[in-house]
Amino acid sequence: MTTQKQQLKVVPVAGRIGAEIQGVQLSGELDPEVFNEIQQAIQEHKVVFFKGQHHLDDAAQEAFAHLLGEPYAHPTVPVKENSNYIFELDSEHGAKANHWHTDVTFVPEVPKYSILRGVTIPSVGGDTVWANTNTAYEDLPEGLRTLADELWAVHTNDFDYADFKPNSVNLEDNETYQAYRATFESTVFKTRHPVVHVHAETGKKHLLLGGFVNKLEGFSSSESEKIRSIFNSYVERLENTVRWQWTEGDVVIWDNLATQHYAIADYEERRVVRRVTVGKNIPVNQQQEPSKLITKK
Repeated sequence: MTTQKQQLKVVPVAGRIGAEIQGVQLSGELDPEVFNEIQQAIQEHKVVFFKGQHHLDDAAQEAFAHLLGEPYAHPTVPVKENSNYIFELDSEHGAKANHWHTDVTFVPEVPKYSILRGVTIPSVGGDTVWANTNTAYEDLPEGLRTLADELWAVHTNDFDYADFKPNSVNLEDNETYQAYRATFESTVFKTRHPVVHVHAETGKKHLLLGGFVNKLEGFSSSESEKIRSIFNSYVERLENTVRWQWTEGDVVIWDNLATQHYAIADYEERRVVRRVTVGKNIPVNQQQEPSKLITKK
């Protein structure tokens, strides 16, 4: 009898990040050996892709997510109706996050893993790109690494992620966009994170930036933007990225604190994906200084 572990195959998708895992049907009752192989693949490849998971509904996605850790409720956006932890991103409701980010860095306790399921996928467009923030850090010249090691950044949900340009969601008016943004910013957080954090599992250094960064401590807004743009250019290098062309039934799992991602808003048809985030970690720098909440209001 052939087991799922024997059928499991990990196929790298790009040189520095990303692998497709074949021969596995995800569920909350996975064989522990199969689940261990998946965890190892996530640690090695940062983001893993599963095709053909059409059997999963919201409850089954949540049951599988429990294997990776304690579910992480979004700080401001209510869960999808008739679910416990699902965060739904529906383009018809204003959810087009077309910028680089790491999920929920505007609070000190950042989710460890995100599990995203493709529900309604446009016939053209709507790909997602992930970047390896460790290789981005390692690519920095020595002087920039030294600078990054000492920097702290203020992250907030006051202006980004929900800051979709109204014309990018093709609405005749802005009501849907404005309602989504109002919900996302119903409580405004500001958090201090190290620009370089040490990954809790691997011990590797990663850049912790993305679209929630408001400014760098000790620098003006204009200076912060110039410095950030230099670091971001290394994150966004094609060598550090993998791009996934979605089909319905795909599931993607990524190490949130080892990556950034970008959902490309180049589509006209409806796009619905559903996410469960699990686990939480307070980032620390190499001196073991932790992230800290500045304000919540």
